[in-house]
Amino acid sequence: MPNPNHIRDLRDFLVQLKAIGDVQEIDREVDWNLEMGAIARRSMDLRAPAPLFNRIKGIAPGFRALGAPGGLSANPKYKYARVSLALGLAADSPPLNIVRALADARSRPLIPPRVVSAAPCKENVLTGDKVDLMQLPTPLIHGHDGGRYLQTYGLNIVRTPDGSWANWSINRMMLLDKNRLGCLIPPNQHLGIIHAKWKALGKPTPIAVALGTEPGLPYVGGMPVPEGVDEAAFLGAHFGEPLDVVKGETVDILVPATAEIVVEGFISPTDTAMEGPMDEYPGYLGDSAGGGGSPKPVLHVTAITHRHQPILPFSTAGAPVDENHTGWGLPHAAEILFMLRSKGEPIDVCWMVLESACHWLVVAASPNWHEQTGLDSKSFAERVGQAIFATKAGFGPAKILMIENDIDVSNVDEVVWAFASRAHPSHSEVYFKNEAQNALPVFLDKNEKHTFRSVKVIHNALLADRFALADRPIRSDLVNGWPSAVREKVLGNWAAYGYKC
Repeated sequence: MPNPNHIRDLRDFLVQLKAIGDVQEIDREVDWNLEMGAIARRSMDLRAPAPLFNRIKGIAPGFRALGAPGGLSANPKYKYARVSLALGLAADSPPLNIVRALADARSRPLIPPRVVSAAPCKENVLTGDKVDLMQLPTPLIHGHDGGRYLQTYGLNIVRTPDGSWANWSINRMMLLDKNRLGCLIPPNQHLGIIHAKWKALGKPTPIAVALGTEPGLPYVGGMPVPEGVDEAAFLGAHFGEPLDVVKGETVDILVPATAEIVVEGFISPTDTAMEGPMDEYPGYLGDSAGGGGSPKPVLHVTAITHRHQPILPFSTAGAPVDENHTGWGLPHAAEILFMLRSKGEPIDVCWMVLESACHWLVVAASPNWHEQTGLDSKSFAERVGQAIFATKAGFGPAKILMIENDIDVSNVDEVVWAFASRAHPSHSEVYFKNEAQNALPVFLDKNEKHTFRSVKVIHNALLADRFALADRPIRSDLVNGWPSAVREKVLGNWAAYGYKC
């Protein structure tokens, strides 16, 4: 039977969000030139409902855009609803359930996509002279961006030349003209690895860029699964049923059937154009480096297909929290949790602190890790760090906080308290030299940005090996500090005391 919690297209996702008041339709005409981006930024700063732009200046009626598709909500009940609904969980699901659900799915057999013959994404097919990217509602998002970015929240789909591996990932693409895009393709990411295989043959890389996909796809596209794993098949494993796909018009690539817009084409092995800068996930202007653009590979577009009245989702990257943090941080935490579980490490959960712009990863150990491993905390931290930094998932985070799982690691207030009160000021750090590192954090020097390598650190806030079992510190809170009878009386009479929350 079909999974009733599997939302198969963006439009159904919006219906679900509207039901909990988490979409704001804007019927007033807005300008793609910075106004849309500023509205989306403001909505994320306030954690207001996601803006759905229905009328865009200079764009034909019917073309729409969606800002903040993976942002957080100010409603505490539905804070993570845009993420949890996208992944088939309840709108009010606790955030750690998202991480655990993705980590659990990694242990299941992959379910390959199902090819269908007809699809909503083919309602309009434009090829040859009809291809015109300028018709799409592509925003100029930030005031310092090098151009308009069409691809900030879609899936770039490529296959190896031998067809053995299809990769679905999210990497930005900047509008150059009616049939060209400038592409950020880091060489050490899977898109870059596959592009290099085609380039070695002297051939252009066939690619499809799916925009406005079913809402779960961006989260698996942002998940650092190992080389060779098809993200669409992993999403099938997560939902227990296949993703529907359809053949491309001009490339031998399967694309999501319900996508709002699909851009097809070939990335040249030789052509480059200036791309960037763009405000990125660390939260600073201009690629976090303060520099200008640089030459990047060019995607030559051969076809555009789209639904009637298509919706283009976009991410307004910047200071946290935005889609870079929810769509990148939570899947990374899930993959790291899966990997550590697979190695038998006593780790209860992992969490990327979204408010840190994904610069802090929390690894929460079972409270009895010391008894299970027989190690002191430094040796345990070294073993965990070596395991994480040896994987693709460890490429991003450079700062890991190791804490016992006696706090809510998804609550930044509790994480700050635990780190500040437990990590020793002179000997808590465990350093890892010359580790692989993405080039965007502002703390990197020029050489580190160039080599994609840097020092990484675990801040050891573990306590279990420092105290006898009976003497280990226990947090002072309502649960631990008062007898259960008093606690239950207070909770039972809370409203009677006059409290509204």
